[in-house]
Amino acid sequence: MFIQTQSTPNPETLKFLPGRTVTDGSSHEFTSPDLASRSPLASAVFAISGVKSVFLGSDFVAVTKDKDADWSRLKAHVLATVMDHFMSGSPSVLNGEGNTDASGGSVDGEAYEGEVAEIVAEIKELIATRVRPSVAQDGGDIVFKSFDADTGVVQLSLRGACSGCPSSVMTLKQGVENLLRHYVPEITAVEAAP
Repeated sequence: MFIQTQSTPNPETLKFLPGRTVTDGSSHEFTSPDLASRSPLASAVFAISGVKSVFLGSDFVAVTKDKDADWSRLKAHVLATVMDHFMSGSPSVLNGEGNTDASGGSVDGEAYEGEVAEIVAEIKELIATRVRPSVAQDGGDIVFKSFDADTGVVQLSLRGACSGCPSSVMTLKQGVENLLRHYVPEITAVEAAP
């Protein structure tokens, strides 16, 4: 088995590509070993000293290290751990489908009605078709959190390599905000969800 690695815009995060499916198409972010208990793969990666978070995409694993850890030491350990996991045949995630937030809960729980529901559906479609694929190439994900119809503000959550990335604010403001405002005039701003 050959696992490729790719750098990401976030210098603290590397993307590991095992050349096979990692998840069922959904993404999962684990920001602590306790939250990773439902993922044998993430739990194994967290056993490596210096790992800060693990993000599982459909065909990649993005690992973020602690600031004081060194990729020259960590990379070989993560590669071996990911390889061992896939050679074992264990699932990457147990009892979990769909996007989850850092606490393991659903990321999309608010109900919208009428015209606002149509706007939200359009926002979600644009994110799914035009934004998420490019963000996934950088080892991350972007997820709709909310839309305030009164102010026109959309809140999005950046995950994986994009979370904490030095260029994430620019990605949101210059990339995603411009795109969404172009197609959905009711949007006045895009912000990172707290």
